[in-house]
Amino acid sequence: MARHLITSALPYINGIKHLGNLVGSMLPADVYARYLRQRGHDVLYICATDEHGTPAELAARDAGLPVAEFCRQQYEVQREIYAGFRLSFDHFGRSSSEQNRELTQHFGRRLAERGYIEERTVKQVYSVTDGRFLPDRYVVGTCPYCGYERARGDQCENCTRLLDPTQLIEPRSAISGSPDIEVRDSAHLYFLQSKLADQLRTWIESKTDWPVLTTSIALKWLNEGLEDRGITRDLEWGVPVDRPGFEGKVYYVWFDAPIEYIGATKEWADVDPARRDWSSWWTEGDDVTYTQFMAKDNIPFHAIMFPGTIFASGEDWKLTDYIKGFNWLNYYGGKFSTSQGHGIFTDQALDLLPPDYWRYFLMANAPEGQDSSFTWELFAAQTNKDLADTLGNFVNRVLSFSKKRFGPTVPAGGEPGPAEIELAEELVGHIQDYAAALEAMQFRKASQALRAAWSAANSYLERKEPWVQIRTDADAAALTLRTSMNLIYLFGLLSAPIIPDAAAVLRGLWTEDGYTEGEDQQPVWPSDDEVRELAWLPAGQAFSVPNVLFRKITDDDVAEWREQFGAEDVG
Repeated sequence: MARHLITSALPYINGIKHLGNLVGSMLPADVYARYLRQRGHDVLYICATDEHGTPAELAARDAGLPVAEFCRQQYEVQREIYAGFRLSFDHFGRSSSEQNRELTQHFGRRLAERGYIEERTVKQVYSVTDGRFLPDRYVVGTCPYCGYERARGDQCENCTRLLDPTQLIEPRSAISGSPDIEVRDSAHLYFLQSKLADQLRTWIESKTDWPVLTTSIALKWLNEGLEDRGITRDLEWGVPVDRPGFEGKVYYVWFDAPIEYIGATKEWADVDPARRDWSSWWTEGDDVTYTQFMAKDNIPFHAIMFPGTIFASGEDWKLTDYIKGFNWLNYYGGKFSTSQGHGIFTDQALDLLPPDYWRYFLMANAPEGQDSSFTWELFAAQTNKDLADTLGNFVNRVLSFSKKRFGPTVPAGGEPGPAEIELAEELVGHIQDYAAALEAMQFRKASQALRAAWSAANSYLERKEPWVQIRTDADAAALTLRTSMNLIYLFGLLSAPIIPDAAAVLRGLWTEDGYTEGEDQQPVWPSDDEVRELAWLPAGQAFSVPNVLFRKITDDDVAEWREQFGAEDVG
């Protein structure tokens, strides 16, 4: 049994996230964590809300709430949504926690002690209209490198180049839109990460198994010249800088947010003193494999800035072993947009359909090698073909027919022959492909392999035709149906990482009263020998016929949702 620490990028607090945010970090991390738990590994999956920075202040102001109360309320909203998607966090924390405050201040002091912090008086953008200094991301303008007209002052999301607000062409306030801005002096702390460029390059270049997306973005930063980074801001909301002369300033949100992975682990341990000490995952973790999941815009901070912080601390904190980076999930070729009403957001998705519909589609179309696009037409076609027909219809055909002809128990009769042996070997191959893809965090390939296993079951049923066999050979029909029932149970094990609710139903059908197994019961990954035997369910075992596992999505549904979620004018 190995120990696996898993973190996914922290969702920001200032609003409900869209499906692209879900598929680019938290959902694949959950699928991976569930798979590893099924294989018997010791898994700790940590996430949290990212609560500091100007966007939280502005969102709170718009909501008419103190920022702390706004963040508390939004944390509860997001936690409920992620529970609705069955994200199996071991702990879902908050970057505003006391644990994260203490750790962030510890790192700030430690970096200063080791000569990696420098005080600088810098030119900072001040909005006369707003009456305040503007943090980097609240200055917008044209990127001097690629010409993108809506670049933020900290980073151009189009070319991913790091920026300083004073570099922007025709800068303006993102708060008021006013170009009436000035440049004034302000004292700040700078992290001298340029000193770490060679160490970071050596470390990144040693990660030969990382996705090309991850290493290419990290090396792009280094190749362009790693610059020192300001890690304080003129804000009220955030982790206070505990340094004389810096009263009223807080740490930069991108300095404290990754530290929250450690902070949230400490929160998790502090909830229950009986749990293993949190430091066994972070400072005594030679036996721990640490995997991070995130979209491509977060990669520079996790591949450069956070490891740089750890290197500079001189302390033995656990570094990530693998960064799984994702491209964008777009909406009809355009971007998700709350303000323009384009795209579907996580709360809306759960109002329409149960979580398994979304989990399956997003994993089957994960934006791994390149950007992918959500369309209602593709969502309907894939749901209907894979979930409703290939899996759901197989389950109902087998159980309904068997109950009608043999009663509500697994039928006895017949001995496995060449067809069953061939089927079992085919399934072993698909399951090995599925496991290999999950091990490699290749979620599209994993979905394809799982679907192939479902398809093999349907092909077996069509070849054997128990509805024909029953006319002349009841034992042959019983064998086919008993084998198919064991396939249903097998799918309840295999499908659990991706569609946990449906998988739990499939594992819980084997009683006259229907589904009884709780979602908290951990399924065990099947061995090759168990698959070859296909004998989890003995003859005489009671079963129930479930309701429809997955309803079909109609053309009317597609038309309605296209209009409701702004699919007509995106692109």
